[in-house]
Amino acid sequence: MTATLDRPLISVRGHWIDDWRPEDPAFWATTGAPIARRNLIFSILSEHIGFSVWSLWSVLVLFLGPAYGIDPAGKFLLTAVPTLVGAALRIPYSFAVARFGGRNWTIFSASLLLIPAVLAAFLIKPGVSYSTLLVLAAVAGVGGGNFASSMTNINAFYPNRLKGWALGINAGGGNLGVAAVQLVGLFVLAVFGAGHPGIVAGIYIPLIVVAALCSALYMDNLTQARSEKRAMRDATREPHTWIMSLLYIGTFGSFIGFGFAFGQVLQVQFHTEFSTPVKAAYLTFLGPLLGSLVRPLGGALADRLGGARVTFLNFIAMAVGAGVVLLAAQQKSLPLYIVGFVALFILSGVGNGSTYKMIPAIFKSKHPSDEPTARRLSGAVIGIAGAIGALGGVLVNLAFRQSFLETKSADAAYIGFIAFYILCVLVTWAVYLRPGARTAGAV
Repeated sequence: MTATLDRPLISVRGHWIDDWRPEDPAFWATTGAPIARRNLIFSILSEHIGFSVWSLWSVLVLFLGPAYGIDPAGKFLLTAVPTLVGAALRIPYSFAVARFGGRNWTIFSASLLLIPAVLAAFLIKPGVSYSTLLVLAAVAGVGGGNFASSMTNINAFYPNRLKGWALGINAGGGNLGVAAVQLVGLFVLAVFGAGHPGIVAGIYIPLIVVAALCSALYMDNLTQARSEKRAMRDATREPHTWIMSLLYIGTFGSFIGFGFAFGQVLQVQFHTEFSTPVKAAYLTFLGPLLGSLVRPLGGALADRLGGARVTFLNFIAMAVGAGVVLLAAQQKSLPLYIVGFVALFILSGVGNGSTYKMIPAIFKSKHPSDEPTARRLSGAVIGIAGAIGALGGVLVNLAFRQSFLETKSADAAYIGFIAFYILCVLVTWAVYLRPGARTAGAV
């Protein structure tokens, strides 16, 4: 038997649960819900720490002052690298749940976070080479993979009617790691000054140990997940996989990209108002915090109104929000700029929840009488879309880098964001909302 925490009676072999029927109302009410809730709680804990480690360099670049000799373009590259590595790891991480079990992989992936945390805690100091910093930033990318395995795992625990809520809560709790690490950075800057970046990473070392231990004690593996090893290959043949990945670039890619870049953009674009790192840090946590908190709302709205409808309206609002940011940047209006950017964070959070709700709904409509196949495909697509969506974060940072290099402003980047959001509006309508579309009304 496993350790117990709110555990009803159920047959468990070495943390593996053989009988799992979330769509059975009696099973869910008496047995399934408490187990799913417990796994969700500790999945969120591990994913939250993973996001913090992944986002570590959005904070650490604020510590890299003149003594490090790195220009703004170099700093944008340092934040793009972990985003890229994390995106690349999301597909194998998602597959690992079927291969090793959700609990087992969570223990391993949480423990792996010790490597970037320890390296960053001891190696970042004046005189360190830029290539070394690039390697350290790349290693932090392992934290980005945790999201995909966590979402794939939790997707298998919950019934279809609650997936939007559960995935929204799981992702929102994880996304809060972006805001949390920036608050930690603010604390270190305010108390210890900009000369001690290693303290930010060091604070996470004991938290990583706690997350790994809790995963070992209180999480479970689902035997049925082992029958899903071919799901990734099958999912790549589904057109909806690539359509949803495109939409997720617009939502999650915006959230993580802006989360990594916001502090740097403030310092470069409004250097007079944000002349010191601590001044920028006061604001950088606000957008990711609000965007994370509203992600469950996006899932809940999608459960009630339909994921495609919420996603469609959300992308229209994101295009408007990016237009506000562009106008504010041109007029050098800091208050309007902050309002526009915070709105983009909030809207990206809502869109994250609604797009992920669409995925299980799409495959339920395609396989109405084959629940295992629908669950298997939706879990795989969640992993693929999560990986490709994270690439949007890379594109955001590279867009800012190129825009500042060529024009000394971010205006070109904002115009690119507006164009992409309009593309997502058109795709969502054409595929999922247009009256003649095969999936119209299904999501």
